[in-house]
Amino acid sequence: MIKKVLFMKTLLKLLCTLLLSAAIAAPAIAQEIGTRAATADAIKTGVVSTTAAPVDSVDIAKKLSNPIANMISLPLQYEFSRGLGKNQGGSEQTLLFQPVAPFNLGDGDTFIVRPIVAGAREVSIQGANGQAYSGYGIASVTLESFYAPNTNSSWIWGIGPYAQSPSGNSGHFGSQQTGAGVTAVVLNRDGPWTYGLLGYQSWNMGGNPSYGTQNNLYGQPFVAFTNKDAWTFAANMEAQYNYDSHRTSNPLYVGVSKLEVFDGVPISFGAGPMYYVSNTPGGPSGWGARATATLVILK
Repeated sequence: MIKKVLFMKTLLKLLCTLLLSAAIAAPAIAQEIGTRAATADAIKTGVVSTTAAPVDSVDIAKKLSNPIANMISLPLQYEFSRGLGKNQGGSEQTLLFQPVAPFNLGDGDTFIVRPIVAGAREVSIQGANGQAYSGYGIASVTLESFYAPNTNSSWIWGIGPYAQSPSGNSGHFGSQQTGAGVTAVVLNRDGPWTYGLLGYQSWNMGGNPSYGTQNNLYGQPFVAFTNKDAWTFAANMEAQYNYDSHRTSNPLYVGVSKLEVFDGVPISFGAGPMYYVSNTPGGPSGWGARATATLVILK
């Protein structure tokens, strides 16, 4: 009975956080739906042609490598990690929902919002007391945002507020502190190549420090190559340094993805291995894997 109640509470938390992410992204999606409805009415009245423009899958695949592209996308990411716990015998599965919602500010300027909800399932993770833990819950709720001005160049950049909430987790799925700070990105779009650096600085805003703090510096250098068949080959390194533990978690990911168009709807599928070059005590180590599926909503 107790396990059933805990399961229902966890499910309710996950549902609430998913609804929160959907609410944040809703204005951009609603605007898009309204635009499509207007277009449909125009087609019915004969104002515009019914001939639909072909979907440029290569261009969309390139934009998916750009964190601040002016395009609505709904990525779902699954990640498997191992080597967790005091004896490095545990494993973790994480599911991230991270919609990207751009808002046009005029003159080519945009404001991009990226809410991220992370759910986790942990198996046989040994704590400092020697006891193993298995369970599931919400790891965190993160909000990244970027003001991205029109640079009239292949080089673009964005900067904005950052916040992360533990969402009431038990400490098994990360820090129980609330963090706030600033996030930024700079990148270049050079033909088939997209490369740059995304990062954030987060400071502790209160909460229990027993399971780690939010005083973090994060840096993610990334590079992607998209060919003429909409295949994308990508690599990134997600280094996070904690000022209090003086340790860095540093997974390296290399993967491939393919963008397909189903009845005018672009969907990208990707997968690849990852390896922890360095890790925090009790955190993931060694090899892992990641898979993604991303739905794109065209304008």
